[in-house]
Amino acid sequence: MGILSRMIPTEDASARKREIEEKLKQEQETLSFIRENLEKSDQLTKGMVSILSSFESRLMQLENSIIPVHKQTENLQRLQDNVDKTLSCMDHVISYYHVAKDTDRIIREGPTGRLDEYLACIAKIQKAVEYFQDNNPDSPELNTVKARFEKGKELLEAEFRNLLTRYSKPVPPILILDAISVDEELEVQEEVVLEHLPEAVLQDIICIAGWLVEYGRNQDFMNVYFQIRSNQLDRSIKGLKEHFRKSSASSGVPYSPAVQTKRKDTPTKKVPKRPVYIPGYDHDLRVKLMTDALTEKHGGAAGKDDVLDIEIDSYIHCISAFVKLAQSEYALLLEIIPEHHQKKTFDSLIQEALDNLMLEGDNIVSAARRAIMRHDYSAVLTIFPILRHLKMNKSEFDSTLQGTAASTKNKLPTLITSMETIGAKALEEFADSIKNDPDKEYNMPKDGTVHELTSNAILFLQQLLDFQETAGAMLASQVLGDTYNIPLDPRESSSSASSYTSEFNKRLLSTYICKVLGNLQLNLLSKSKVYEDAALSAIFLHNNYNYILKSLEKSELIQLVTVTQKRAESLYRELIEQQIISYKSSWFKVTEHLSEKNMPVFQPGTKLKDKERQIIKDKFKGFNDGLEELCKTQKGWAIPDKEQRDFIRRSQKTVVSEAYRAFLQRCANISFTKNPEKYHKYHPEHVEEMIEKLFDTSA
Repeated sequence: MGILSRMIPTEDASARKREIEEKLKQEQETLSFIRENLEKSDQLTKGMVSILSSFESRLMQLENSIIPVHKQTENLQRLQDNVDKTLSCMDHVISYYHVAKDTDRIIREGPTGRLDEYLACIAKIQKAVEYFQDNNPDSPELNTVKARFEKGKELLEAEFRNLLTRYSKPVPPILILDAISVDEELEVQEEVVLEHLPEAVLQDIICIAGWLVEYGRNQDFMNVYFQIRSNQLDRSIKGLKEHFRKSSASSGVPYSPAVQTKRKDTPTKKVPKRPVYIPGYDHDLRVKLMTDALTEKHGGAAGKDDVLDIEIDSYIHCISAFVKLAQSEYALLLEIIPEHHQKKTFDSLIQEALDNLMLEGDNIVSAARRAIMRHDYSAVLTIFPILRHLKMNKSEFDSTLQGTAASTKNKLPTLITSMETIGAKALEEFADSIKNDPDKEYNMPKDGTVHELTSNAILFLQQLLDFQETAGAMLASQVLGDTYNIPLDPRESSSSASSYTSEFNKRLLSTYICKVLGNLQLNLLSKSKVYEDAALSAIFLHNNYNYILKSLEKSELIQLVTVTQKRAESLYRELIEQQIISYKSSWFKVTEHLSEKNMPVFQPGTKLKDKERQIIKDKFKGFNDGLEELCKTQKGWAIPDKEQRDFIRRSQKTVVSEAYRAFLQRCANISFTKNPEKYHKYHPEHVEEMIEKLFDTSA
């Protein structure tokens, strides 16, 4: 065991020694391999360096031989380019000398039908002008091309004028009527587009205008434009006016077959204005004649008033047409005229048509003024529909004229002011004329019926109903509120300005109507004194007051009156009742003979004295004579209102009949004469029949 233990470490040491020797041998081999490779690498490096050195040498030799050749080639190329450029420039310059000749035919023949080709020629000429100006300003060629350029520009201007003149036509009246029509049943209106020029022509005109502005340095074409278009605008409106006159004369209504629509606030034939029909006044000859006259006016042959109505409707049409056509002209102008000249050109374009409209409006105002001087106040009503239409369309009018000169924009407000002034003057003078109408005996109705002044005043006031806002604004424009002292509700101050103004105008018109009615009442009272018979005076006032009340009740006048006079109806009823009472007093001289006053007191069977018999005879005679006289006189009087006529007859018949029956009963057993039939001429029924025939000229 001891020997074995000593042998194991010896073997291990030998093994490690062998292992180390093997590793050393391997490392030596690796080192030897690396050395061999390093030697090979050095050899390769030396070979590569040698090659590169040789290559560098060769490149240097090549460069030294190529660079001179390259420089020579480059110089030759530059020379070639210079030659080409020189030739090209020479060709270009030479072409300028031939421009006049090359473009002569096209310029002479003009741009018609070949605008693009023509503008291309003009461009060539323009470049030639610029060349000679820059390079040879003294050459004769410069004058030649300049003259050719001016000629070309003149022909373009002429083409611009010719195209506008040839294709600018007045808008047909039917299209204008369709454009200004409004269909109340359609929520969204279909706008009628007015095409003034064919699209191809319009594009040519736009092109020419653009060239004249940019290259022609010319603004004369703008004058040409506004003159031609202004003439067409004016002709369009005049054509519409003529169409309207012819249509109104033939059918009474301007008709547009293209669009059959209801037209609102734009021209339609006005409904004939007639007096309000009042039941019971059917046999009032004066009212009947007035109604017949108005009916004949609008339904029969055209007279002077019909011509005036047509002129007014035509004018209203033309105002609407002007706005629509001016808007259309402005839209066209925007495409043709440069921006900074558009407003001025538009201002000039619309002047002729606008001036003609304003002149026609001034003529209407002058006619109304002359009518007022003749005290023909109803004639001033002709300006009411015009004024209302102008004011309703003023905002659109102002919008259309936005940007024009102040003098242009002020024309419509000036006309409106003139119409309001003359209208207010007419209203005031009419009220004064009602108050100051003279009490002429020959002008008084013999039968005590409605006076012409009353029917005229009521008819005039009824005509104001369709123009309440307009008439109120007329009065307000003249600061007549101070004159009328209009009371306003303090709560109105919190409302909008428009509603406040509308309410104020309504109150102002109400007060004016009350003033006219008050003046009429005073004048009627004064006229009634012309009658010598107090009963006829009462009948006259009764008829007139009743006519006024019925007229107020049958129209919207009563609503206007009650705005400032709440008790208007009751006040007129009181006046009517007072006149009935006054009339009834005329029968006292008849019924007083039937009273017991001075009647003898007697016992049955007692013989009357002569004096007592005479008293009874006188009572019978006084009653008979008074009854006959009153019935004969009052049968010729008139109470047109059947209801009032029957009421007065019935009440008077009751009073007289009852008094007469009582009188006859008291005298039944009295022997006061040998011929009782001489005094007892009428039975009560006969008396009632006589009273029933009062106020009946046919009886």
